[in-house]
Amino acid sequence: MTACAIEDGTMTGDGGSAEPEPEPEPDPGGRAEAVTETGPAEGAPAGSAPAEDAPAPEALAPAAAAEAHSPAETVLPAFTLTADGAYGARLTAAPVPGADTAWYAERWTLDGPEPYAVPLPTDQPEEAEAQVVPLADGRVLIRRRVAERHTFSLLYPTGPGTGELLLGAVERDALTLLPPSPDGVSAYALAVGAYSTELWRVAGGASGPEHLADLPGRCSGGVWLDRAGRLLALDREPAGGGPVKSVAVDLGRGAEMTPLLQIAPESDDRLLLADPDSGLLLIRSDAPGHDRLGWGVLGSCLPVRFPECLRLPGCSVEPFAVQPGQMLMPESCAVALRIDGAAGSWIGLWRPSGRRLHQLAAPGGWLAGSGVWSRDGVLKLPYADGDTACAVALLEMPEEAECAGDVSGRQPSAPSMNPPVCTPVPLGQAPLVGRTTPD
Repeated sequence: MTACAIEDGTMTGDGGSAEPEPEPEPDPGGRAEAVTETGPAEGAPAGSAPAEDAPAPEALAPAAAAEAHSPAETVLPAFTLTADGAYGARLTAAPVPGADTAWYAERWTLDGPEPYAVPLPTDQPEEAEAQVVPLADGRVLIRRRVAERHTFSLLYPTGPGTGELLLGAVERDALTLLPPSPDGVSAYALAVGAYSTELWRVAGGASGPEHLADLPGRCSGGVWLDRAGRLLALDREPAGGGPVKSVAVDLGRGAEMTPLLQIAPESDDRLLLADPDSGLLLIRSDAPGHDRLGWGVLGSCLPVRFPECLRLPGCSVEPFAVQPGQMLMPESCAVALRIDGAAGSWIGLWRPSGRRLHQLAAPGGWLAGSGVWSRDGVLKLPYADGDTACAVALLEMPEEAECAGDVSGRQPSAPSMNPPVCTPVPLGQAPLVGRTTPD
């Protein structure tokens, strides 16, 4: 895998072609050091504790040796982190000779000096389609499908066993848990129908699952816009068909829905990730003429940008973590992206103010698509390979040379001869009640 140093292009106003990009050059300064951390399991059976001295993940390979370094294999099933990254949860499997895979929930503790995993098996193995969401108090919410119902329970370690608190059930054909709420105690789910979508609070309410609202259209996704767990962004498709647009749902106002994102009238505009501190939004849209990854700032009058360096032919690129704490400085936020190609999955690191996508090999056994940034710019990547059952790799954003000209987050200037006229593309803004600026 080689370094990527591709210049951004300047989009024309009609979503046409970008300025020609220069040939990629190796990025000798883009090598990031990775540190592993391992620790013993809390109340776990023998064999669940990670091994010491786990190998560090491979950093970005030089161009001359690129073919000798393939991206790390991904590990399934999905791994879910709390909003602050303190806890994680997943389903994992215990080997059972001559029998089907025995799945059980597993909680990871990541906010201490060493990460460790706690298995949470119950009397019966879990189904592979079960979903788990960690909460801020260390308990794990699990959704199980039982006939035509979806049951919800809280799992927690208790001595050598697993405690379970049954919350209730929802009788629907299909129901999907949303990403963990920033408040750390609530969990929400969507049940999509033909013409509307039911929004449920399945944990954190007064008594069991609670139906909150019927939202018009078919809703999916789920991105939190604040730290209080009140403002939720969803991608909404009209009931009669039409372009997908992101909307904001205010849970403090009876799930009131307002438009959030509209780049062009007929484009599909989805919100992938948001940072409540800076207002940075990561967006996927086909407004430029085909599906592209872009960024904007909530409440800004500047257009959405679609950096050319985030366009990798033959690969899918998906953001999964944004550096928090960059108040009023969205352009300086470090963004981590999962890159999937024919050879596997690897890591991309990028800043809106930069012109490069730094590509780094993922640690072996990376729980692909999961990770969290610290406020000082350290990316924590959970992984589990054959040598360790629970570990975290640490990556730092490579240093970048300062770009000439404006570094305020606008696209780099095109050549001075006959520059194209760019038409502003408005970014809709939902009423963010309660969002404050720092003193």
